Amino acid sequence: MEQYEPDRLTPPQVAAIRRSFRNGRAALSRRSLLRASAGGALAVGGLGALSGCGIPAAGQTQGGTAVQDHSAKEKVVNFSNWPEYIDVDDSGKHHPTLEAFTRQSGIQVKYTEDINDNNEFFGKIKPQLAAGQDTGRDLIVLTDWLAARLIRLGWAQKLDPSNLPHAYTNLSAQFRNPDWDPGRAHSYPWQGIATVIAFNKKALDGIEVKSVSDLLDNPKLKGRVGFLSEMRDSIGMTLLDMGKDPAKFTDDDFDAVIARLQKAVDKGQIRRFTGNDYTSDLTKGDLAACVAWGGDIVQLKADSPDVDYIIPDSGYMTSTDNMLIPNKARHKTNAERLIDFFYQPDQAAALADYINYVSPVEGIKPYLAKIDKSAADNPLIIPDKAMAAKSHPFRSLTQREETAYEEKFAKLTGA
Repeated sequence: MEQYEPDRLTPPQVAAIRRSFRNGRAALSRRSLLRASAGGALAVGGLGALSGCGIPAAGQTQGGTAVQDHSAKEKVVNFSNWPEYIDVDDSGKHHPTLEAFTRQSGIQVKYTEDINDNNEFFGKIKPQLAAGQDTGRDLIVLTDWLAARLIRLGWAQKLDPSNLPHAYTNLSAQFRNPDWDPGRAHSYPWQGIATVIAFNKKALDGIEVKSVSDLLDNPKLKGRVGFLSEMRDSIGMTLLDMGKDPAKFTDDDFDAVIARLQKAVDKGQIRRFTGNDYTSDLTKGDLAACVAWGGDIVQLKADSPDVDYIIPDSGYMTSTDNMLIPNKARHKTNAERLIDFFYQPDQAAALADYINYVSPVEGIKPYLAKIDKSAADNPLIIPDKAMAAKSHPFRSLTQREETAYEEKFAKLTGA
């Protein structure tokens, strides 16, 4: 187990947090931006505390530990997730899948949308985890790189396979064995996130875009190209374009990508690095083409006939948001039962139909087709074998690598 170092956040890490709050996933949930139902700006509380003070030293606690499991007597599970990242009925007051789980199991779900940003949420829970205390949460959803950190630190509990028969059977092959959690011993994906190339057909006006090279090198697209402000997405897609494996790259490979992107920045090829706000520019045609998140494009295509996407021959990046049970959670078995519930194909289909991201559950297509055939046939929601074979994860990083890479990427993007 990795020894936790209670250092202050480095300047590159603070810059990464500020990018996320300003225009990344913390600025607006992807669904609130596109569905425009509840929506609204999210609070930026906690950033000052994260950047202005150190984190308390880690206590002497054993990793992957639990208090006595109270699941049998306390029929409840405390579930923390991102805003608008679960199905909601027309009234906006009920979550049909969670209510179905309660009817099926007798377990009440206390559902809280209190994860607005990975770094901010980590700052919120790590003093408790480092001190060996219960966070008050039984199940949390974190993006793969932060899930990897919790597992390295020994702050996520090992799952009991006997409570996860559907999850074990139905987990899609492309998500089964990440390098940061071999065999999914501590985590299961909530949803997958595909990074693709999106374009506005009207803005392209006949210009062909099939690769990252087209984005970076075609002078006809000068000033009308966008890349994402999320390092792993933009770097990963460019690594693939350069014939490198994002799961195995070296420092030299990373530097070569930075140099290539810097050249495109210097000559004005790249308009800007964006978070979710690229969707507006793409729809209007201010961006002719960009690196984009697949879940956004599903929605944009439904609203705009000009928007479409391609999967480069070199492949595309896939990341995951993952369910984990933190140390000292009171209701571990109940949390495992909830994880397993979402791996029942009918429930996974209901979730996928609302969220429109990559479902990690095999066998949901016929169930989803009964709800929405176009969704069932969309490879951005249910990848076919050919598309799944072209997906690539970004390898886990050491603390040294993460600090160094974020610093170089922040300089590139002007963050």
